[in-house]
Amino acid sequence: MIPILLDVPLQLKTERLILRAPYQTGDGHIVNEAIRDSIHELRAWLPFAQELPSVEETEINLRNAHINFLKRDSFRYLIFHKDSNDFIGTTSLQSIEWKIPKCEIGYWINTRFSGNGYMTEAVKELTNLGLNYIKFKRIEIRCESTNFKSRSIPENLGFVLEGTLRNDDLSADGSKLTDTCFYSKIK
Repeated sequence: MIPILLDVPLQLKTERLILRAPYQTGDGHIVNEAIRDSIHELRAWLPFAQELPSVEETEINLRNAHINFLKRDSFRYLIFHKDSNDFIGTTSLQSIEWKIPKCEIGYWINTRFSGNGYMTEAVKELTNLGLNYIKFKRIEIRCESTNFKSRSIPENLGFVLEGTLRNDDLSADGSKLTDTCFYSKIK
């Protein structure tokens, strides 16, 4: 397989959601607003949320995500509600190793939409894309052991907990060592 020749869909649909690749005009503003609305929850788990990014920084990040999508280095999708068009969060196929081939799924949600099963629905669709369309042989989800909301997503989707890596990473704020739960699904 030659990754650059792979036709990866720019949009995916589920029962309630549309997942689309960045970039469209205005994406930086809506994503930044969601980060702003959710900063207290995101700060506990994500290094990028330690400081509130400017709209311009978010725009740059999304444009770089678009470039990485085109280069087949990662596939980030913005998640929108089908009916209301509200921005819900992001999910990505990232840390791709084409020689295996395998990847990792990352995600975050706008706090306003947490608890409705949207992220589980989005990650399920992305897992399907990865395993059945792109033909990855392994998909991993890693999350901090104390992030029970994040852990519930791979657990609800039938990913296997392969183990907990002790003192594996630093907390999002860099202040302490944390344990990482390591989930996978294979084809």
